[in-house]
Order: sequence, then C-alpha cells, then structure tokens
Amino acid sequence: MATLWVAMSFRPAKTLENSLCLFFEHYVGDRVLQMDTVTYKNELGQAYTITKFKYYISNIRLHRAGESDVAINEYYFLNEEEEPTKKISLQGLPSGIYTGIDFMIGVDSLHNCSGAQSGALDPINGMFWAWNSGYIFLKLEGSSPSSHSTGNRFEFHIGGYKPPYNCIRFVSLSFLQPLRLNGDHEVHLKTDIAEFFKDPETIDFSKISSVTDFHNAPMIADNYKDMFSVISIK
Repeated sequence: MATLWVAMSFRPAKTLENSLCLFFEHYVGDRVLQMDTVTYKNELGQAYTITKFKYYISNIRLHRAGESDVAINEYYFLNEEEEPTKKISLQGLPSGIYTGIDFMIGVDSLHNCSGAQSGALDPINGMFWAWNSGYIFLKLEGSSPSSHSTGNRFEFHIGGYKPPYNCIRFVSLSFLQPLRLNGDHEVHLKTDIAEFFKDPETIDFSKISSVTDFHNAPMIADNYKDMFSVISIK
C-alpha cells in the first residue's frame, strides 16, 4: 500500500492544516493508574504497587479510507510521571476519512545502533542501556509482597531487537468509527497495565520479579503489546 510520509516540521499553508492529538491514558484494569499509593492485584491475586512506568512509541501510521497511509517518522517518550508526555500531537495531516492507527512499541534497530541521541531518545530519560548501547523500550517498576527480590521489588526493563530475543512489538487499532479529519481532532487511547501481567503468560511475582536483559524479555513484550485500546475519538 502506498504511504504518505509527513515531515512534522513542514506544514504547507493550505493543504495540511489538520491536527490529531493522541492522548494515552494509563489504567490498571478499569482503574486510573495511581503510582505509589494504590494497591492492585494480578491474575493470581498477588498485590502490587507501581512506582515507575514509561515507554517508547514510534513508527506511527494512520490509515485512511481509500487513500494512502500517513506515516509519522518520529519517536515519542511517554512517562506516567510527566503528564505532557502522554499527549502526542500530530500536525500537518491531510484531510480524509481516518479509520485506524498502527504504531511500534520501542525503538527500531537503526536508532538502537546509533548510540545515545537527543530529543525523545536522550539518555536523560533513563531509557538507554549504556552497557548494551541500546534502548529500553518499556520500563515498569514497583513492589509486591509476593516478590522475593530485595525490598519485595519488581522491575521489568524490556528492550532488544536482535533475534531470537527481539522485543519490538507492533500495535494495530481500528477507530470506534471513521474519523473525518478536517481541523483539530483527538483520539484517546487506554494503556492497561493489567495486561502486562497476563495473556499469553500469567506473571507470578514469586517466580519472575526482575527482567533486565534478554531472559524472559520477549515473553513480557508479548504480554504488553495488547495493553492498548481506543477509548474515544473527537
């Protein structure tokens, strides 16, 4: 399928005046995520509290009915502790009927091999493995009484793009109804951390409480690729 690439810094005056804001809303099941203070339970009934949650979104592709896809060649860093990062503003989009969105969780091989970079990929975000010269795609930390790690902590730092431990995952979502883009619009997406701990593998904190290299990382990535869903479009 043909693809229309949109350079985010270039905005022709008349033909590309539309914008689409993506709002990522973090939940645990049907409850809005509250870090440090609220206790949740996984599928095994094990209690846990979340203290850190951040990840990368990239390679966004918007689907248009009967038209070329619109691909956004940018990287976005989302951090629960920094509310503005959970809003991705896509400017200069062509008019049309938009039906869905695809995106990648993580950083592709080219940028993993390019060393420390700037912007969303700046190591200041705490998502760069200096020892491995690559990026962490998603970081989730917290504690659970069921964890046998020091301080009952758990930490999942997932990254890596080389087979057989490739943790790059793609998400494909259809809009609830076609969106006629003509002006400024919004899409609200739910990121459900409960999915992180279930399906296809149920996570038992007493057995797996730390994943910071390739061991078990693809399994965790398979779990969290289903975290996302569309809540509403406006």
